[in-house]
Amino acid sequence: MLGGGGTRWRGGAARPAVGDAFLAAALCGGALCLEARLVGPAMRRLGSVQRKMPCVFVTEVKEEPSGKREQQPFKVLATETLSHKALDADIYSAIPTEKVDGTCCYITTYKGQPYLWARLDRKPNKLAEKRFKNFLHSKQNSKEFFWNVEEDFKPVPECWIPAKEIEQLNGNPMPDENGHIPGWVPVEKNNKQYCWHSSVVNYEFEIALVLKHHPDDPGLLEISAVPLSDLLEQTLELIGTNINGNPYGLGSKKHPLHLLIPHGAFQIRNLPTLKHNDLLSWFEGCREGKIEGIVWHCNDGCLIKVHRHHLGLCWPIPDTYMNSKPVVINMNLNKYDHAFDTKCLFNLFSKIDNQKFGRLKDIILDV
Repeated sequence: MLGGGGTRWRGGAARPAVGDAFLAAALCGGALCLEARLVGPAMRRLGSVQRKMPCVFVTEVKEEPSGKREQQPFKVLATETLSHKALDADIYSAIPTEKVDGTCCYITTYKGQPYLWARLDRKPNKLAEKRFKNFLHSKQNSKEFFWNVEEDFKPVPECWIPAKEIEQLNGNPMPDENGHIPGWVPVEKNNKQYCWHSSVVNYEFEIALVLKHHPDDPGLLEISAVPLSDLLEQTLELIGTNINGNPYGLGSKKHPLHLLIPHGAFQIRNLPTLKHNDLLSWFEGCREGKIEGIVWHCNDGCLIKVHRHHLGLCWPIPDTYMNSKPVVINMNLNKYDHAFDTKCLFNLFSKIDNQKFGRLKDIILDV
């Protein structure tokens, strides 16, 4: 390690080969999920996504056009071998949950109250990124890559905070193996860049629009207004009309609809054995398998994932498992002695309070 804001990325035996999934992720912008840890002594929620999350299988790169990212000339595919990280985390006793396709958010305190935060990774500037990619491609016996955190990275807003559990040196957060420093920025009410994030929270009443299972019926989904204080230090997935191509078909351009889903909210009950072919058959043939992927919550706090694309399967798909369940609206906003903005989602949902719909995509919010 180097002082004065400098850090070095250790290579050697741990350095990824050019064919490795790690390098593939780094070269396509490091667009990987984040690792998660259990938080809170009472473990009242399953996960808080703060760092990189590994695949349950050892992965390999094949030089074929990606079905996940346009103009990406390679695929990252799972082999049939379980990864050491998965085995070390005792994957066989882990809790499997649905991997939801959206954008990651975090709820923590800001300005003295619970706030929704959007993910914002601090990325290297062009010169540093070029230097890092050259290091990854290099066939020389170079064992370390040196970062200067103070000079190599693009500026971020003053309110930006690094993700939890990021390794630090001399008080400076260090970049991960993709050359990024994962972090968060608070979602201000009138920030147009995060307008869809902002639509699912109300800071005056400190509530959020949350989708989860109905507490009395696991076969029924529920949309409700949840106090932000109940979600403190949790991470959630924002889904909806204008997020990631809207794989769940929510809302419309005229009437956009967005919701928050706590990570780990949808547990998988009848998962097959942890074998490549068995999981492939489950994704292809079972109704419960019509999901983006699986996240296993391990006893030691680690989270392990597999994505449909790891198994060579397509995503998004026409009929998702999330859209096979009925959903009920349970807003209960009468206790708030104030009128909501007529066009906000909270007010629109209050107009259909206690109504039940056959699928999420059947909900139409008409102003």
